[in-house]
Amino acid sequence: MQQTEEVLFATEDQVDEYTGQPTEIQAEKYLIFSSDGLMYGIKAEQVKDIITDYSITYLPQVPSYVKGVINLRGQIIPIIDIRLRLGKMPQDNFCGIVVDVDGNMVGILVDMVEQMVDVPLDSILPVPTNSTSQAMVSGMCTLPDGNTMLELDCELLLHD
Repeated sequence: MQQTEEVLFATEDQVDEYTGQPTEIQAEKYLIFSSDGLMYGIKAEQVKDIITDYSITYLPQVPSYVKGVINLRGQIIPIIDIRLRLGKMPQDNFCGIVVDVDGNMVGILVDMVEQMVDVPLDSILPVPTNSTSQAMVSGMCTLPDGNTMLELDCELLLHD
């Protein structure tokens, strides 16, 4: 996943009032996935792989949301069930996203990987401060298809 920041040109209503030219909008690519009926996004620069059908090796004495580890091309990667991490009911799907979190590779079990989209950076809004159910979310925005994307803060996945 190479360059993730793009310049999009604005629509008719986003025109520089002095020059009459369309303004440039900074955008970043996000991988969109679903979990428990919600759409989440991870910055594409953090995504290293999308995995399916891997055998997870159970580990004792780890938090319940850590399902175990996998061997991905010789690298041992811990696997976190996003549903359990967010306090939801588990599901038996195995679709995973391997992300780089501060130099550490971590796998996240999700319901389904949806698509890659360009998200204008100025469209990402902060999460309401009284939102305790979205503890792993750092922002939210409306996608071009009308769905709401919750920006997953991958660093918070690793902290209790």
